[in-house]
Amino acid sequence: MKLAEYLDKDLIISDLSARTKTEVLAELVSTLSAKYPDLDPKRVAQVLMDREMLGTTGIGDGIAIPHGKLDSIDQVLVIVGRSHEGVDFASLDHKPASIFFTVLAPSSVVGLHLKLLATVSRLLKDGSFRQAFADSPGQDGLWQLLQTV
Repeated sequence: MKLAEYLDKDLIISDLSARTKTEVLAELVSTLSAKYPDLDPKRVAQVLMDREMLGTTGIGDGIAIPHGKLDSIDQVLVIVGRSHEGVDFASLDHKPASIFFTVLAPSSVVGLHLKLLATVSRLLKDGSFRQAFADSPGQDGLWQLLQTV
């Protein structure tokens, strides 16, 4: 599976300003408004927060992979964000998260959603990739890096 097939440059935030988990989710979701005006950003953020209530998606090593399912979409959407400061995301290792890959899938899609989550997880286990992600200059740099995976 090629992650780049599910990415959109407009859905990459190279410098998140949010300082809390709730703010991060809202900021990530805010990128959807211009591209998908029919989506209710508050509803999408609530779906992600509901998933967080089941257990944190902050997996450690500075990584969080918030995800959820929506009836109102017909394709998988991936939102990428980076926080230079790091955010307390209740991560399993109790360290701040700075790399965010948000995966939203239609309710009817199961297999693809899980494959995409596994692909992102495997990619982010690579320390050299995480360093390249941290060092990439701006949205263009992140976009170029993500096109190679």
